[in-house]
Amino acid sequence: MGFFDKIKRAFSGEKPAEELKTEEKYEKGLEKTRKTFSQRMNELFANFRTVDEDFFEELEETLIEGDVGFQTALDITDALRQEVKLQNVKKSDDVQRVIVEKLVDLYEAQGLNEVNALNLQAEGPTVILFVGVNGVGKTTSIGKLAHQYKEEGKKVLMAAADTFRAGAIDQLVVWGERADVPVVRGKAGGDPAAVVFDAVKRAKEEHADILLVDTAGRLQNKVNLMKELEKIKRVIQRELPEAPHEVLLVVDATTGQNALVQAKQFKETTDVTGIVLTKLDGTAKGGIVLAIRNELHLPVKLVGLGEGIDDLAPFDPNEFVYGLFKDLIAEEK
Repeated sequence: MGFFDKIKRAFSGEKPAEELKTEEKYEKGLEKTRKTFSQRMNELFANFRTVDEDFFEELEETLIEGDVGFQTALDITDALRQEVKLQNVKKSDDVQRVIVEKLVDLYEAQGLNEVNALNLQAEGPTVILFVGVNGVGKTTSIGKLAHQYKEEGKKVLMAAADTFRAGAIDQLVVWGERADVPVVRGKAGGDPAAVVFDAVKRAKEEHADILLVDTAGRLQNKVNLMKELEKIKRVIQRELPEAPHEVLLVVDATTGQNALVQAKQFKETTDVTGIVLTKLDGTAKGGIVLAIRNELHLPVKLVGLGEGIDDLAPFDPNEFVYGLFKDLIAEEK
C-alpha cells in the first residue's frame, strides 16, 4: 500500500461525530497554510521542467518561506536529493509525492517518543504553568482551557500571577466569570509567587482537579524572567513536590519564525514541557509546527483553530498532517 493510500484509508470510513468535528476543525484551521503550501508547490513545478540543482535550491527557499524552519528545509532537500537518485524520479507528480513523504517521514521520526497529551494527574491537583511573551494569546488560552475542563465536570482554579500588568489580571477575571471558574489574584504590581502560593493552597484545600497559572510575559531581561519563574516553581513544589506537571509555552503561529525564536529563548530559561500554538487558523505559517518539532524537540500540546471558546484543541499529529497536505493527497490518482 502506498503512502497516500495509507493516509486516505486512515481518514476514510465511518467515524464518531466527535472525531468528524475535530477533523473539520483541523481542515478549516489549516486552510490558509494548506492553500499557500499547495500554491508554492504548484508554482515551483511550473517553473522547472527538470529536477536539477537549481530546482533543489528553489525548493529549499520555498520550504523556508513556508516556515518549516531553516534546518528542516535543509534536511528535507538533502533527503529528497538521495531519494530522487534512488528512485530515479523525474515526473513532477512523483517528485511532489516524495517531497510530502519526506516531510511526513521527518515529522514522524522527530516525534517517535513525543507525548502530545497533557500530563493530567489521577489524584490531587494538576498544576499547569503558562509562560510566553505578551500578546500571544496566553490569557485567552488559559480561559478557554478552564472553560473546557469545567464543561468536562472538573473542579478548576485559575491564578492571575501576571501581576505586572493590571490588564492581565482583569482579563483573567473576565474569563473566570465567563467560564464560572474562580480566579486567585493579588494587587497589580504585587508578588507573583505570593499569588501562586495562595492558589496552590486553595487548590489543595478545595480538592481542585486543575490549577491553571498565568505568568508575566515581559520582565526587564531574561535573567529576571528566569528568576521569577524559578521562584514560582519553588513555591509550588513546597506544597506539591511533583508540580508543576506542565510548563506550557504559548506562541503565536502568525509570527512564524519569531515564534520559533521565542520558543528557543524560553527553552533556555525554563523547563518548557510543551507548546500551545495559538491563531493557527489565521496564518499561512502552519509549517512552524514542523520547525518546532524538528529543531526544538518540544511537543505541541494545544492548538488554536478558531476564535470560539471550544476552538482550543488538543494537538493531534495525524489530523495536522492530513489537514496540511490534504489538497496534495486529493490530487493523487
